Amino acid sequence: MPYDPQLVQPMRQELTDLGVTELDTADAVDSFMGSKEGTTLVIVNSVCGCAAGMARPGVKLALRHENKPVRVGTVFAGQDLDATARARAYFPDVPPSSPSFALFKDGELVHFVPRHQIEGQDAQTVAFNLMSAFDQHCASGQSA
Repeated sequence: MPYDPQLVQPMRQELTDLGVTELDTADAVDSFMGSKEGTTLVIVNSVCGCAAGMARPGVKLALRHENKPVRVGTVFAGQDLDATARARAYFPDVPPSSPSFALFKDGELVHFVPRHQIEGQDAQTVAFNLMSAFDQHCASGQSA
């Protein structure tokens, strides 16, 4: 059973306030992922403490970086069940993990950060992990 929408709304808003595209249906995920050119970050959001204390604050810091993905979208695990399953279908060789981050370049998964690399870290460490991947895969000319 999905989480109460009112419960997760503030957690969603932390990302949408940054300009992250909310993907709440499987069709929305497919449409978002349909453009394979350039770089795309998919955030699997969650209600857990590591999402609140590390993942979302880490994304916020990382998205201030000079190099960043062209597109950034999010699904909410435990709330948008079909959308989350569809997003995970784009990285089928990776076990389900929430929160997590999947970075694609030209439609190919090039970097994945699972929950076990988020929990126990601080937001700056999570951000550094993402920014390092952005530097490697997101040319400054591609940034949004």
